[in-house]
Amino acid sequence: MTIDFPEPTLISVNGVDLEVFEAGRENAGRPVVLCHGWPEHAFSWRYQVPALAAAGYHVIVPNQRGYGGSSRPAEVTDYDIEHLSGDLVALLDHYGYEDAVFVGHDWGAFVVWGLALLHPDRVNAVVALSVPYQERGEVPWIEFMEAVLGADFYFVHFNRQPGVADAVLAENTAQFLRNLYRKNVPLAEPQPGNAFINLARAQAPLGDPVMSDSELAVFVSAFASTGFTGGINWYRNLDRNWRLLADVDPIIRKPALMIYGDRDMVAKAERLSEFVPDVEVVSLDCGHWIQQEMPQETTEAMLKWLDQRDAA
Repeated sequence: MTIDFPEPTLISVNGVDLEVFEAGRENAGRPVVLCHGWPEHAFSWRYQVPALAAAGYHVIVPNQRGYGGSSRPAEVTDYDIEHLSGDLVALLDHYGYEDAVFVGHDWGAFVVWGLALLHPDRVNAVVALSVPYQERGEVPWIEFMEAVLGADFYFVHFNRQPGVADAVLAENTAQFLRNLYRKNVPLAEPQPGNAFINLARAQAPLGDPVMSDSELAVFVSAFASTGFTGGINWYRNLDRNWRLLADVDPIIRKPALMIYGDRDMVAKAERLSEFVPDVEVVSLDCGHWIQQEMPQETTEAMLKWLDQRDAA
């Protein structure tokens, strides 16, 4: 199947340049912004872009800071939730929109939830894939994970051993991404060492591939050029984000759709509706790479929910 993905435009916003792909500009007034995760790329939304544009949406898909042709600031703190959400707000300003539907997968979901907390007036609705709203709790996130999951857990490892994983992944870019983009890769199973470093060094991939060789080549080419540090720096701001959100109302007061993969290694949130009262939950029979593993079902779930909202 050939995917016709838009050509990018470089847009200067919030002190950085973002590489942005868009479709359906003729549908001005109905913006939907698609936010990728780690280690991903705007191309991860290749199946949803044409379908959403055909359904009447102006589809805006940035490579967020640290990724693809977008800026990669040197300072770690330039990747905190204020900067990442600020990029999306500035992107709305660029297009002249007051608000938009924001869709996020993986880390993109975390950013979209944060955007709804920090800039609720700029968010029309939220669609989150894989990563549910993260309850803040009383202990900083990395500190909590270290106590519960240990120093080898990749979130902790990225923070406590800066540069180590970055170098290993960069030295094994193609092998790492080929091994990672598999269905049901058991990242959550107990194993010594950083799970992503283990994947980068593994010779025998596990599970069926999520994408074709030509599709994977888009990701490999991008990360061969950029390295992985920009994206990993998002992890290195988790405790900073915990502090930045200390005085923010923790309730998401926007309508939301939460799409889980039943075989995803990311846990479902038991108390999601307490923090996101107006949420609908959909589960699909897939792993972590939801919109790529089950593209048609993902798109249909999104469009059905959006249509219901519009009709209400």
